[in-house]
Amino acid sequence: MPDDAVPAAPEPQPDAVPTVSVDPAQAWEAGPPIVPSLSPSRAGDFMTCPLLYRFRVVDRIPEKPSPAAVRGTVVHQVLEDLFDLPAAERTVERATSMLPAAWEQVQSEEVDLAAQLFESPVEAQEWLASAVPLLETYFRLENPTTLEPAERELRVETTLDDGLVLRGFVDRLDRNAAGDTRVVDYKTGKSPGEGYEQKALFQMRFYALVLWRATGVVPRQLQLLYLGDEQALRHSPDEDELLATERKVKALWAAIQRAHDTGEWRPSPSRLCDWCDHKSRCPAFGGTSPPLPGRSAAPEALRTAAAGTTPAG
Repeated sequence: MPDDAVPAAPEPQPDAVPTVSVDPAQAWEAGPPIVPSLSPSRAGDFMTCPLLYRFRVVDRIPEKPSPAAVRGTVVHQVLEDLFDLPAAERTVERATSMLPAAWEQVQSEEVDLAAQLFESPVEAQEWLASAVPLLETYFRLENPTTLEPAERELRVETTLDDGLVLRGFVDRLDRNAAGDTRVVDYKTGKSPGEGYEQKALFQMRFYALVLWRATGVVPRQLQLLYLGDEQALRHSPDEDELLATERKVKALWAAIQRAHDTGEWRPSPSRLCDWCDHKSRCPAFGGTSPPLPGRSAAPEALRTAAAGTTPAG
């Protein structure tokens, strides 16, 4: 259960950074023209709705930014930058003062983002102020003055024995003096309801699998911090569990390949459809999907399936 009743591992102390098979200088698109690859975001899309995966990866239909998702990205930026400060300066007051700069940085990465989200500067200011409670919650869940992360926004990658490349970004990686690692992910939404914890942990198991295959070490703990309702979900994986995750990822990829081969991307209606940008073009709601891109575009979509990520949060 995502609750403080779950025992936490001792706070990691600064130590050497684990070796991960990642070449920061190499662009994701480099290499052979067709490299099967998958990220936890895109895997999650396909599990949620194969048609959603198609719209995002194959058709690459732009989606409108949402205030909640962009706020999550801004909060993530603050929590990343926070650890650039000396430990004594990592206070909630300092973190909240960093929000305007983080918002400016996020805006610099997308033209006219503020204009897409808000009708007036006052609305934008009120929206940015709504991030303050999330940061206050973070400080109740963790004491950043006792932490020295090994990595932040770490890009991880590994290649499975069948050639499938798994890749993604880890919010934070902690490592203690004994060499134990902890994978930390910030969520600005609320924790999953009872019975949905396993779905929430899939992303973390995905990262743990990548790190295990890349370094030979199973992370000691996976930790999800939910800033929306002040809950923490912690889990200690083992090799058998990660082998099961690997089998699931391979099965997902096989299903994605079958959908590409057959052109059958079936919708999977759920309550999430009310927030989907593609509802108007979904056959489950009387819409008409656009024609599939030519077959020549399919391998390229497969190759870049990991390149797109959903906004933080």
